[in-house]
Order: sequence, then C-alpha cells, then structure tokens
Amino acid sequence: MSLSRAERLAELHAAEARAMALLDAIEARGFVAAGRTEREVEKDIYALAELDFGVTEHWHKRICRAGANAKCTARDNPPVLTIAADDLVYLDLGPVFENWEADVGRSYVVGDDPLKHALVADLSRGFDAMQAAYQGNQDITGAALYALATDWAEQQGWRFGGVIGGHIVGEFPHAHLPGEKDFYRINPANTGRLRDPDPLGQDRLWIGEIHLVSVDGSFGGFYERLLD
Repeated sequence: MSLSRAERLAELHAAEARAMALLDAIEARGFVAAGRTEREVEKDIYALAELDFGVTEHWHKRICRAGANAKCTARDNPPVLTIAADDLVYLDLGPVFENWEADVGRSYVVGDDPLKHALVADLSRGFDAMQAAYQGNQDITGAALYALATDWAEQQGWRFGGVIGGHIVGEFPHAHLPGEKDFYRINPANTGRLRDPDPLGQDRLWIGEIHLVSVDGSFGGFYERLLD
C-alpha cells in the first residue's frame, strides 16, 4: 500500500533530521580544516556516518567542495583540492536512511574573511525566501521559483551559481522515475506546477538549493534542505 503525502513527508523529515545530526557531528569533530584534502574529509564523513548513524549508502559522488571547487555544482567532478587557510568549504550530504533520501548542504568559512562569512549568512536567508515563496503560492512553477532564487541572489550582491534551484526527493533512488528530467527539477525549463503529481500519481516533494557565488567569481557557497 502506497503512503500518503503526509506519511512520505514525515519519513523525509525524519531522514533530514538525522542528516542534520550528522552535520553537527562532523562539525564537532573538526573534519573541515585547513591542510586537509576534500577526499580526507569525505572518508572521515563516510566512516562517521556508518559507525554512528548506520549509513552505508550515499547517493552523492562528491560531498566536500573547497576553495575553487565550492563554485562547482553536483554534476561537476573537478580535481580534488586541499582546504586552504582562508577557504570557503561546503558539504553536500546525501545519506540514505532506511531507503529514504536525505539531502542537506551547509557551508563553512575557514578563516576570517568578512565577505565569505557574509555569503554563508545569506545562504540560509536565501533558502528562507525560496521556502516562503513555495509555501505561499500553491501554483508556483519550477521556473518561477528558480527565477525568484536568482533574483534574490542578485539583490544581495551575489550571483546564483546553480543551474537548478532544487529537485525532488523521496524513496531511494528518485532518479529512476520515468519522464522528462526537468519535471523533477527547479529550473527555467520546468514551467509546470511544482505540486503536480509525478507519473506514478504521487505528490512530488522538493529540496530547495541556494548556491551563491561572489560577483568576481572567486568563491562560492551552498545550502539546501527540504522545502516543505
């Protein structure tokens, strides 16, 4: 028997809460630090996720992005970098909890650069603006929500670095759902209502992504969570 929207959303919120607890544990252990490579950070995260959270499956190929790589998106696979003393670093976690996907992103500044700290502060504010628009307009389209995110970024003095502003999330693996892929993304090509059901008749549940990049393109940061 298929689950209701409320039941599916409850499962996703539970998965997200555990993923956020994983982020907190990563911070407490100081994994993100100057002199460490992205790969070293990722190996520590995978080990912690399995040992303390029982996670053996992750649906992201890269989960730590530092320096110039923090301007990259999930689809990019640049060379592994070492975290520098004044870098902006983001973590993009995709742990699978009992067949439910979590997808959370958070950014960190290694150093005291005020502009980088300002960008990190704006990431969560940008997400709040996106979430308010999603919750406040039952008919909002993927294209409209993406435009709102990009406009908001420019108003704050940043560029929006993502080719999408989010995607659906649900039972693992959501990527195998049938149909046009733009239907499952918050981007300019998705002119349909985000609340229209998927081809299986289920409500689509959404992750919102805020990816900000400095105007000169020298650094970037990332934040994401459930929109509901």
